[in-house]
Amino acid sequence: MSAIVERQDLAPDVVLMRVVAPKVARHQRAGQFVIVRPTADGERIPLTIAAADPEAGTITLVVQAVGKTTTLLNRLGVGDEIHDLAGPLGTPSDVGHPGTAVVVGGGVGVAVAWPNAVAQAEAGSHVIAVIGAKDREHLILEDELAAVCDEVVTCTDDGSHGRHGFVTDALAELLGDRPVDHVFAAGPIAMMRAVADTTRPHGIPTVASLNPIMVDGTGMCGGCRVSVGGENHFACLDGPDFDAHLVDFTLLEQRNRAYVDVEAARMDELRSCALDDLASGAAP
Repeated sequence: MSAIVERQDLAPDVVLMRVVAPKVARHQRAGQFVIVRPTADGERIPLTIAAADPEAGTITLVVQAVGKTTTLLNRLGVGDEIHDLAGPLGTPSDVGHPGTAVVVGGGVGVAVAWPNAVAQAEAGSHVIAVIGAKDREHLILEDELAAVCDEVVTCTDDGSHGRHGFVTDALAELLGDRPVDHVFAAGPIAMMRAVADTTRPHGIPTVASLNPIMVDGTGMCGGCRVSVGGENHFACLDGPDFDAHLVDFTLLEQRNRAYVDVEAARMDELRSCALDDLASGAAP
């Protein structure tokens, strides 16, 4: 059991929670994740370790409610316990040599970009964060990134905060203004593909974090199989970080849609149970 000691609503359907996990906090490195099972009969899901405090023995998770399990997880509050939490898992991020690093995060992917930015800064790089969301209400962790980065560029699709436009527009401007040594991208698959397309003509080493495709987290289910440079890899074992210029994003998008119908059915079941609870007077 892992107790939740802090909970914040960051954006609609996005929750930050600080969880007691002393061993994970001591050994984790940027880019790694944990497997979480909210209840004894629940599903296991992988979640990136957004931050860790070894002294307090806690890790920080950022959870977007997109399916049944993440919805149930986000209903937990301070004092509640997560039934199972295992980690750290995955291959840590390779931050490379110090230089100018651009860390790009879109949507809830900003929570994945955050620990990478911290690691880049600790390695001595000049770190520029480019983060985006569809509007100001959905933009997360801007202050946290400002605390560790040398520069932060914010973008919103509707122009309600920061630049009006996509993160790739801001990235393209940066690449035209100054030398950049490496780029890290985390967010929707379409965004990571666009980042790779933006940096490829410049020959800038670019890494994409393929968290969105992970399912089991141990390599047993094969759900996170991805083609990188024509070779098959498992995101949970060999990644989640991969050379963005070698990732087959078309295949990745197809695999990421494989369970959409199943997840929709599970959400319908969850809503039906909630309605039944309301009708009977029980707490949802």
